[in-house]
Amino acid sequence: MDEALLRSLTPSVLTVLVRRGADFAAAEDAVQDALVEAVRVWPADPPRDAKGWLVTVAWRKFLDQTRADTARRRREDRVDEEPAPGPTPAVDDTLQLYFLCAHPSLTPSSAVALTLRAVGGLTTRQIARAYLVPEATMAQRISRAKRTVSDVRFDRPGDVATVLRVLYLVFNEGYSGDVDLAAEAIRLTRQLSAVIDHPEVAGLLALMLLHHARRAARTAPDGSLVPLAEQDRSRWDTTAIAEGVAILQQALSRDRLGEFQAQAAIAALHADAPTAEETDWVQIVEWYDELARLTDSPVVRLNRAVAVGEADGPRAGLAALAELDPALPRFTAVAAYLHERDGDLDRAARLYAEAAHQATDLGERDHLTRQAARLNSRRRQ
Repeated sequence: MDEALLRSLTPSVLTVLVRRGADFAAAEDAVQDALVEAVRVWPADPPRDAKGWLVTVAWRKFLDQTRADTARRRREDRVDEEPAPGPTPAVDDTLQLYFLCAHPSLTPSSAVALTLRAVGGLTTRQIARAYLVPEATMAQRISRAKRTVSDVRFDRPGDVATVLRVLYLVFNEGYSGDVDLAAEAIRLTRQLSAVIDHPEVAGLLALMLLHHARRAARTAPDGSLVPLAEQDRSRWDTTAIAEGVAILQQALSRDRLGEFQAQAAIAALHADAPTAEETDWVQIVEWYDELARLTDSPVVRLNRAVAVGEADGPRAGLAALAELDPALPRFTAVAAYLHERDGDLDRAARLYAEAAHQATDLGERDHLTRQAARLNSRRRQ
């Protein structure tokens, strides 16, 4: 072993390590470790390039020590960051994310679409269906919303109305069975109700509870849809209904009617009826009139036509339906139902089949197909 050679190479090896980025003290330690390794290895296997060998081994020693120091500091940092012993409050900032995505720089419709996509987990197709627009249109809307907020600070939360709209649409998708989001929407709306004293927040919570109370009865054992009139009402959750009605009554007593309170009132009337035949359709039509005044929604007017058909007869329902755009989703299905009620089974069967072809939801399509088959079977008897 040529110790003189090792001593002569030490300064140049140390210089190489410093030039590569090692601090001087760490480089010295690495070179010393490399010299020890040389004393152990070289007698049996001397290198062809002594300096190159020392630089390579010293640099590896430096990297190993750097990694070890970094890992140690991370362990120490994790220990320092650990909470003190004892119970800690649960942190859930999901609702805050809803408010932040409802940014003031966005239009309400764009804010709702962005939040449903980014936080709610809905697909572009599901959001488009909720808004009654083509999927491509909704994709463009979401892309524009992303570009709008790409350079803004998310330090100004949006308004309550926009967040309520998002929660309502998330609940509707979960309630449809396409994605299981209904319970999450109810949970977040409860959180919102606990911190914001607003009648529409209460109205939305009541509406969700009243609809969710019927969930177990909405499908048959084979997964097929069961219409409201045919549901086994003994399977409805009476506890949830009682809670929803109590919340609704308190909200309505404040005399600040909004669309969610009106929808909840309609749901409460359905829940209050012991049987489908005992439903107070006259009051339901009155509440749909209020809801149409508040929203001017074509979907509301479509549902109102059904209620009018129940309260005043199918001819009156068809007259109300004639005022609406036939391109409206579920228009054909409503027309089929009203024509069946009016006794025109041939036309009703054709319309049920047409509605099944138009349906985007598999469960709804199967239900409408069975309705068409049922009427066709009756006609052949």
